[in-house]
Amino acid sequence: MDSIDAAELALSLPEVDPDRPSPARIYDFWLGGSQNFEADREAGRRAAEAMPALPASAQANRLFLRHLVENLVAERGITQFLDLGSGVPTVGNVHEVAQAADPDATVVYIDLDPVAIAHARTLLADNATAHAALADLREPEAVLEHPLVRDTIDWSKPVAVLLFSVLHFIPDSDRPGDIIRAFLGPCVPGSYLALSHGAPDDDAPEAQKAAVREYASRTGVPVTPRTAEQITPWLTGLEIQPPGVEDIRLWLPSLAESHQTIAPFIGALARKRA
Repeated sequence: MDSIDAAELALSLPEVDPDRPSPARIYDFWLGGSQNFEADREAGRRAAEAMPALPASAQANRLFLRHLVENLVAERGITQFLDLGSGVPTVGNVHEVAQAADPDATVVYIDLDPVAIAHARTLLADNATAHAALADLREPEAVLEHPLVRDTIDWSKPVAVLLFSVLHFIPDSDRPGDIIRAFLGPCVPGSYLALSHGAPDDDAPEAQKAAVREYASRTGVPVTPRTAEQITPWLTGLEIQPPGVEDIRLWLPSLAESHQTIAPFIGALARKRA
């Protein structure tokens, strides 16, 4: 990592506006974290008033992330992770799960929230193989050229590209399918894409619409729930792993058995073909 310019990293964290809610910090609030401001907590509370299952959904989504990371390392031999839209690192995040299974696993977290990245860098200060970069996943070329990505990821070996609970913040006009393809471009065969995505709530459509409106009005970030049928074309050319592009409760039966009410989330794991 010696080639990374320390001044560049220091300057890459702009001043934070604590009155502007952030999706990363709202998610941290729902997970019970401490890296959030009152504006984030208020936005999270208001969205949850419209749709009470949101905090439990965030926690279920985090369980799904940990499940897939553990599977990728222990069962599929993946030891490199590019976590896009990673949010604020919390207990049981990607590097902790991956490095528990393989201490040499490498992780690069990418997020555009300065608080998330500042906290991640503090958390990872003594971790030689896990790093956090401030960047926008909607600009794949800039992300891939970031010094932390360039010097950490070995593109001659398989990589897992993670997109958990973030693509529903990417409108169709930003072409999420093209973003996925851009990140998988440099990946060798045997690499994986893992994602989760908010889905339409057919049981409470009006509550979901109200929560989406409240969330977007406070953060300025639109939310686009999508069905499995809308997500699947993004995976064209990849080997979709069982059980498929499905509700995360099918991936984690323990969630279904708990009978806890959560908002619908679609999960998928896909392998790049040889």
